Amino acid sequence: MNQHKSTGNEKTGWVGKTALRAGVAALGLSGVLAAGTLFNGITPVLADPVRVESASPLNFADVVEQVQPAVVSVKVRGKLQQASSQGGDLPRQFRDLPDDHPMRRFFERRFGDEGNERAAPRRTQSQGSGFFISEDGLLVTNEHVVNGADEFTIVLSDGTELEAELVGADSRTDLALLKVTADRDFTYVTFADEPSRVGEWVVAVGNPFGLGGTVTAGIVSANGRDIGAGPYDDFIQIDAPVNRGNSGGPAFNMRGEVIGVNAAIFSPSGGNVGIAFAIPASTATVVIADLQDDGTVERGWLGVQIQPVTDEIADSLGMEKASGALVTRPQDDGPAGEAGIRAGDTILAVDDVVVESPKDLAKLIASYAPEAAAKLTIWRNGEEQDITVTLGSLNDLDRRADAGADTMVKPASAETLGLTLERTENGVLIADVDAESAAAEKGLVKGDVILNVNGSPVETVEDVTSNVAQVKQDGRKAVLMQVQSERGVRFVAVPFAKA
Repeated sequence: MNQHKSTGNEKTGWVGKTALRAGVAALGLSGVLAAGTLFNGITPVLADPVRVESASPLNFADVVEQVQPAVVSVKVRGKLQQASSQGGDLPRQFRDLPDDHPMRRFFERRFGDEGNERAAPRRTQSQGSGFFISEDGLLVTNEHVVNGADEFTIVLSDGTELEAELVGADSRTDLALLKVTADRDFTYVTFADEPSRVGEWVVAVGNPFGLGGTVTAGIVSANGRDIGAGPYDDFIQIDAPVNRGNSGGPAFNMRGEVIGVNAAIFSPSGGNVGIAFAIPASTATVVIADLQDDGTVERGWLGVQIQPVTDEIADSLGMEKASGALVTRPQDDGPAGEAGIRAGDTILAVDDVVVESPKDLAKLIASYAPEAAAKLTIWRNGEEQDITVTLGSLNDLDRRADAGADTMVKPASAETLGLTLERTENGVLIADVDAESAAAEKGLVKGDVILNVNGSPVETVEDVTSNVAQVKQDGRKAVLMQVQSERGVRFVAVPFAKA
């Protein structure tokens, strides 16, 4: 009781000191103003502070009890290549030893060969997680869990083991669909219709480190994460502990709906550090439906290399803001090239849906079926244009860009950019770069080949210098160049040196 009274007195004393300080400050301003008032006797009107009723559950047991039977462990087995009978699997340093050498005999036994008899195939084994999405045994997991496997065993929450077969898999989104062959009904769950909200509770159920039926909880930390896993990255970041073996397992909201499929973690050690990534339900729903239909996912293909539009690139193109996807190179025999899309075009919209970034464009095009017609709004020569493209099929894609040549002739200088240039058969070679120049800061290096300047193809050093001079005369702050390097073709906006 005394302790409670002491705490109250301390609090009252603190408030009193605060009021006293406020009164002193007011007197210092006018000598007569009371604390909490403004000039002319006006009392300030303050907005109400944010107040939120607590939404935290007392526990997660009710949700877990309902959804846990739908979550399974996925055990897979896959064949490796047949072991060699001629010591091909031996460590390189022992392959030339005589047949009767003790070390050779030891490693032949160790690596599977014995007396030139062909060893039995060795098989890989791994485990992940998954969950049923239908009463008749369809279940979702990650593509990387089933990749390369030919045997699939599903372990239910009660320990029952059942065989399954692969319906289909999609490496670009890391999703796979299995079907349990047993004739029985299964508890299953559904994907959430509403997107996850940052801060909402999330429960992960899975098979970390082979410990089936493990439940962890946390919150949604972020949405729309791009972790560099693929062109369609749109991950949910969660802090519910997720570890190896959780791959393919579900992340649930408090309604027992699947908001995401756990797919990756960020961890220097390989264990949980509070950062995990799940494929959102919106992506999984579409992909799984395609896999269920025919075992594959059909996506539209545009046939362009693209890069982001920076502020400097936007200025060099005369655009009001930096947005869209800049085409660095269309494939000549691809849909975009055949429709007339050129290097230097900036794709601003697809069928009037705004494209803010290359990632937006990739997702939009992938949402179309092959052979579909799409209207592209592009920025070219300082104005918008519409071009209709008949898309190809991404599944049929097997093309690679050609590299440039390196035939050199007499060098010349482009002093305004800090570059020394030489002519080649396929462009203008950068023979040297001033280390203190803006070109060096933008990543241009010796050996890069300039293909295009300010939207015009260049074949000679004079082409480059005249185009650079024209851009500078037009009052632009930077000149846009299309460059071929070891990293591929890209556009670089090189600012002019300040006078």
